[in-house]
Amino acid sequence: MAKRDYYDVLGVSRTASADEIKKSYRRLAMKHHPDRNKDDASAEGKFKEAKEAYEVLSDSDKRATYDRFGHEGLSQGAGGAGGFGAEGFGDIFGDVFGDIFGGGGRQRRSQVFRGADLAYELRLDLEKAVSGDSVTIEVPTQVACESCDGSGAKKGTKPVTCSTCAGAGQVRMQQGFFSIQQTCPACKGAGTMIGDPCQECHGRGRVHKTKTLSVKVPAGVDDGDRIRLSGEGEVGRNGGPPGDLYVEIRVQPHKLFTRDGADLACEVPISIGTATLGGEVELPTLNGHVSLKVPGGTQSGKVFRLRGKGVTTVRDARQGDLFAKVSVETPINLTTEQKDLLRKFESSIESGGEKHSPRAGGWVDTVKRFFDRISQ
Repeated sequence: MAKRDYYDVLGVSRTASADEIKKSYRRLAMKHHPDRNKDDASAEGKFKEAKEAYEVLSDSDKRATYDRFGHEGLSQGAGGAGGFGAEGFGDIFGDVFGDIFGGGGRQRRSQVFRGADLAYELRLDLEKAVSGDSVTIEVPTQVACESCDGSGAKKGTKPVTCSTCAGAGQVRMQQGFFSIQQTCPACKGAGTMIGDPCQECHGRGRVHKTKTLSVKVPAGVDDGDRIRLSGEGEVGRNGGPPGDLYVEIRVQPHKLFTRDGADLACEVPISIGTATLGGEVELPTLNGHVSLKVPGGTQSGKVFRLRGKGVTTVRDARQGDLFAKVSVETPINLTTEQKDLLRKFESSIESGGEKHSPRAGGWVDTVKRFFDRISQ
């Protein structure tokens, strides 16, 4: 039976990188591992096929030969799968599942760990978000213990080599014909043990501390934006690099404006007289006041666009616009005289019909036609 193309077996392209080949192989090995598919007789064959393909494509020399000559070029045993005895099976099991058990295949994985990233929520008002600011924040975090310089051992002493794993950080366990590497239970993978722990950090090498940092907020940040402060997260373990701090921007609601990217919007109350006769209304912006000309006969809800009166964003230097929605305000607390004048005004308006109230007249006609259809 002809062998399948190794690239097809692993489901990768011929230009796949070594990492892509390894990732695909691990996925297939976990899927078809005989120990996970005891009721599937074909699983072992698929597992062996994937192993054979990986052994060739993960070796640069074998892969080059295979790319030029195919399976025939490997007929002398250069890329064969080899035996499938307990030793080969155990080794491949370690390669695939080493991450799960804390191992790293045949090589010991470094026990130096990068520190955790941190997040801080920074609340800003709209003005500061638009103009930018320099803010001082306090962040609770873990830093290297100064007493032991992060070693975890009492000052004047040092960690000693772990006797269980001889400093490897891993131990090998034999289960049947499987050979499994896992993190050393004694030293937790560090490879060393602390005989006399530091009194300040109790052997952890890190202590809790609140750091004070200055954050430069760029002009134009918006709600949900993040500022990354490299190296300001938690300190790493066993001498590892620190993590990063992500400052998440939360812009507080504004009393006058709502923001949509570079655009601002506001609602402007106007009197019946201004809406009817027209006039000028003073509008606020984040850079001062502007005058809005309201034409006579303006209806409530009309939106006016003032170009260039919005804001800029961190991603675009374009100045946004201001959208002002006018709202005609109904007078309250009227005197008797004012009410009488209003009734006379209302009566004169009604006598003009649609001439003065086109929307109301059209609405009445629509309602009348609606009820006429119902009564038919």
